[in-house]
Amino acid sequence: MSAFLTIAVIHFLAVVSPGPDFAIVTRNSLSYSRRDGVATAAGCGLGILVHVSYSLLGIGFLISRSILLFTIIKYIGAAYLIYIGWKALVSKSEEVSALCARKLRPITLRQAFCNGFLTNVLNPKATLFMLALFTQVIEPSTPVAVQAFYGIYMGVATFVWFSFVASVFSLRAIRQCLGGIQSGIERAMGAVLIALGLKVALSAQE
Repeated sequence: MSAFLTIAVIHFLAVVSPGPDFAIVTRNSLSYSRRDGVATAAGCGLGILVHVSYSLLGIGFLISRSILLFTIIKYIGAAYLIYIGWKALVSKSEEVSALCARKLRPITLRQAFCNGFLTNVLNPKATLFMLALFTQVIEPSTPVAVQAFYGIYMGVATFVWFSFVASVFSLRAIRQCLGGIQSGIERAMGAVLIALGLKVALSAQE
């Protein structure tokens, strides 16, 4: 129980810290809808399970020790964040509003899910965080089933947290309050995603 509480606290502090996942969930919730935000949150949660899976298999350790492998993942992740940010930066909010008014979806749930999944999976910091957790906090003697339970918990907790974030930023009161500056918010979120992408690209392996 003490190990579980330690993992729960560490994961909570990590997941609530502003980062690529928070940025993409907030962006999709504000720009599209709560459903899109929750779908993005589901993608982030599944991404956590991918990190857990290869950490259990020991692949995470290989990634952390291979400069080439780490660099490839880092640049792919950075490029994806910059791509998403650039799309937001050059988007036309008037067109999005018009689409919503006609009850058309400017983004599908599958696309929103993929946004969250790829943002999380391609984040090298998430790789190193999960590796540190499974090597420094979780004992090697811990049964694989228990380690898998920890991983499932973190995936579910990630989904729950970002679903909450999506629900908050898609509230009608908040959307109406921010509606007048929709274009500025969209571009600001794009700039944040690009900045995060550049930060990932320029970061060194720790």
